[in-house]
Amino acid sequence: MRILVIEDEHRIANSIKKGLEQETYAADVAYDGESGLDLAATEDYDLIILDRLLPGMDGVEICRKIRLEKIHTPVIMLTAKDQLQDKVDGLDSGADDYLVKPFAFAELLARIRALKRRPKTVIGEVLKIADLQINTRTFEVKRNQKIINLSQKELAILEYLMRHPHITLSKDQIIAHVWDYDADILPNTLEVFIKKLRQKIDKPFPKKQSLIQTVRGFGYKISDKT
Repeated sequence: MRILVIEDEHRIANSIKKGLEQETYAADVAYDGESGLDLAATEDYDLIILDRLLPGMDGVEICRKIRLEKIHTPVIMLTAKDQLQDKVDGLDSGADDYLVKPFAFAELLARIRALKRRPKTVIGEVLKIADLQINTRTFEVKRNQKIINLSQKELAILEYLMRHPHITLSKDQIIAHVWDYDADILPNTLEVFIKKLRQKIDKPFPKKQSLIQTVRGFGYKISDKT
């Protein structure tokens, strides 16, 4: 899951980014309204954490602009204001949720999980394909009821593939959702992680169908169909 944080207080922004990365999310940060709007409008994010008071352009204006551009990425608005009208303005601008500073990071994670459960088609916390499943809340992965231990990046790649079952995803799409915007990714980095995933997901189950498939010239997909 790739998240954009638009927050002008560097300490808060960097703290949120660090916390999100520890939870296996990829996170980009913008420290002002204009650069935040530019990223929100040109990059593909799964969720935006948006401060209400920003230099150059405030969060309400940013939210209105991206909604006018038909960008439906879920938005959690952060603010130091807790007056009813401020909340109404934020939600009316197109935000999906509202969190008043200071807040506990655990609450922010809970709100992110709640929005993850509300995608275009409701998926739920547990993603399944054949006998493979991943709990997106606890990060527990099982195949044939056997627990599989994955690294953070392996987990993030697997979750992204499983949220798009039977669909071929390009290398660029996967990299954009798993690594930060500024990450320096070598051409074969994703191939290395896919190989590691196959060694953990498919190789230990030789009597089972291989789920992680390469579509030559296009990318990868996870599917139980041949």
